[in-house]
Amino acid sequence: MAEQQRSGPEAPPRAAHPVARVVLAVAGTVLVLVGVVLLVLPGPGLLLVLAGLILLSRAVPALARYVEPVRARALQGAEASVASWWRILGSVLAGIGLIAAGVVWGVVAVLPFSGWSTGSSLILSGFVLLALLAWSHHRVHSAGR
Repeated sequence: MAEQQRSGPEAPPRAAHPVARVVLAVAGTVLVLVGVVLLVLPGPGLLLVLAGLILLSRAVPALARYVEPVRARALQGAEASVASWWRILGSVLAGIGLIAAGVVWGVVAVLPFSGWSTGSSLILSGFVLLALLAWSHHRVHSAGR
């Protein structure tokens, strides 16, 4: 007897086209690796690990079981990052500091690893931090309305 197609949130993910699976796997792997690096460097590491894991789970359904625990932990971290004005201020200053450091690293040639490759990655990290901070703030503070 043929199995019926389920729909809704409990439905298993549908098999993606092979090219789409490769693209999802590559993008997910890159996001997970960058997220792992950002766990120890300034930046939203756990949220990037979550985003990468979501993409990877669409390419490799066996990885879907890891998404929910990482999602819970990442959202806890996002809520904690906007729990007080001091934390928000510190995060904003860190984001602005990363952007400023990126500009300095791009312009000043005597610094270690100087150049726009390092500078642009710092600038991008600062913008990602600020964007995710804004997302966290909106998510936490609009939920109570």
